[in-house]
Amino acid sequence: MKKDCGFWINVLSHKLKKRMNANMQNLGITGVQSRVMHYILVKCDDGPVFQRDVESAFGLSRSTATGILQLMEKNGLILRESVASDARLKSLIPTERAAHLDAQVMEYLHQTEQCLTRGMSSAQLTQFLETAALMSVNLDE
Repeated sequence: MKKDCGFWINVLSHKLKKRMNANMQNLGITGVQSRVMHYILVKCDDGPVFQRDVESAFGLSRSTATGILQLMEKNGLILRESVASDARLKSLIPTERAAHLDAQVMEYLHQTEQCLTRGMSSAQLTQFLETAALMSVNLDE
């Protein structure tokens, strides 16, 4: 069997999810929740963050984002507050628990990134990031 780009992306995705979930398990969250939590913490400094922002940033469907955010709310990582100008919109507010966990999450993300890119030159890393971005654009067409 020929190991093409899609094969390797699948393998890397599976291994990365497995490592992230294992690292975050002792914090009581999943790897995806950790990334979404960090995104909300960073973006809320610039203004309100909404579910559609999370969907767009992570390439998630509405139903997938809803499931992740509902679980995050249940686990005390975020609150959803209605927006005065539009009752249908709910702003995603990180909780103190999320802010407290963020330093540990960032350390795990940093360790994982170091492991993932170990042995790569900066040119190889730049080329990989450019190639992955192009592949993402290609799949959006």
